[in-house]
Amino acid sequence: MKEVFKNYSGIILLLLGITVGSIIGIVAPGFVDYIKPLGDIFLNLLFVSVVPLVFFAVSNSIASLEQQSKFGRIISMMSFTFLLFILTAAIFTIGAVYLFPVSSVSGSSQIISEAADHETWGNRIVSFFTVGEFTELFSRKNMLALLIFAFLTGFAARKTGESGQPFRVFIASGYEVMKELLLLVMKLAPIGLGAYFAYQVATVGPQLFGFYGKPLGLYYIVGTVYFLVFFSLYAFVAGGRNGVKSFWTNAIYPTLTALSTCSSFATMPANLQAASKIGIPNSIANLVIPIGTTLHKNGSSISSIIKIYVAFLIIGRDFFEPSNLLLALGITVFVSIVAGGIPNGGYIGEMLMISVYKLPQEAIPAVMIIGTLVDPLATVLNAVGDVVAAMFVNRFVKVSS
Repeated sequence: MKEVFKNYSGIILLLLGITVGSIIGIVAPGFVDYIKPLGDIFLNLLFVSVVPLVFFAVSNSIASLEQQSKFGRIISMMSFTFLLFILTAAIFTIGAVYLFPVSSVSGSSQIISEAADHETWGNRIVSFFTVGEFTELFSRKNMLALLIFAFLTGFAARKTGESGQPFRVFIASGYEVMKELLLLVMKLAPIGLGAYFAYQVATVGPQLFGFYGKPLGLYYIVGTVYFLVFFSLYAFVAGGRNGVKSFWTNAIYPTLTALSTCSSFATMPANLQAASKIGIPNSIANLVIPIGTTLHKNGSSISSIIKIYVAFLIIGRDFFEPSNLLLALGITVFVSIVAGGIPNGGYIGEMLMISVYKLPQEAIPAVMIIGTLVDPLATVLNAVGDVVAAMFVNRFVKVSS
């Protein structure tokens, strides 16, 4: 019994914290305001620790790879995996809404207004990939720019040869230190995530059974089936039956973390721990998981299709016309990969959808609210999908641990 608790103590304590938080959110929602700061403090500690971890993990992985061809194979296989998983999720969702249509959805009276952005597209593109000051790199709002900088730093460290050896030792040491720091922070997870889960239950829970019940029910059913069936299939391709067993044994902690925080970024430490226990080499896990956190989103793929489908229901148009389906797949890839690296990228994707299909303004509040209410499961799919993606990449690109 002691051995079981030792091996699963983190998961048991986290489940206990989430259970207590859920009960508080249901029976005493007024008390949530008093404990939510505990969740905010934990998340803030997590965010400030994860940002330097991303830099050290990515740059160290690139700098420590011995063969240039091996690095190219990892990047190519990673890109193929991300695209394959995202399109599979989208096509599966299209099939689900075709076989199990939502009978009727009427407009929502809730209005969500977004401030007008008068920046030129040129300025937007620059801001996606770069920042004006070095210190701005280390903000979770600029993750794509940080990833690019970490890539370039890793390349530069490799090209300098012997003279760059002290720096390569520094980034390798920095990675180990930041990993240990995150292990310390994660010891607070049962309290912090429990408090934050209480807030989620008290605020978002009641909205799940109102006007948006049908499309949300469809999303949660499709997402759960995809999570259980397709992630198992990916794990089987990656490692056979042992791969499936290893994945689900170690995916519990990242799943609970994603469900509690609704943040792929906050789930990254748990993902890296899971990848290590599964046996994925650091040179793969430290590239696929940080990059996937920004650019690989299975949950957003499913969400994009559901939102487009609901918007078409609202205005009475046929979603299943071939041209509409092709556009939906294109928008979904953009939302799941490109917009994932942009602050508020989900809103940009929704605006793109409205623009491409020339939908009326009345559809905007509905798709934005759906995007908010599906966030817990979407985050689980987005975040935990990075672990199985790393397994998939490792299956076809063998590197030493």
